[in-house]
Amino acid sequence: MAEITLRIDGMHCGACVRRVGQALATVEGIEVKEVRVGAARFTTSAEPASPGPALEAIAKAGFTAFIEEG
Repeated sequence: MAEITLRIDGMHCGACVRRVGQALATVEGIEVKEVRVGAARFTTSAEPASPGPALEAIAKAGFTAFIEEG
C-alpha cells in the first residue's frame, strides 16, 4: 500500500473536513488515515498507486487538491 498526502485548498472548518473525509471514504481501495483543514493523508491499494480517483472525489465535493511534495 502506498501512502499519499494531498494539500487541499478551500477547506476552512470542521464541516469541510467531514465532507472531504466522506468523499475519500467512497473511493474503492482507499483507507483514510487523516483529514484536517488543508490536507488529507490516505493509503491506496491501487497498483500503480495513483491519487487520481481521490482527486476526482475531492473535486466533486467542491475542493481543489494537489499532491504534497516532499
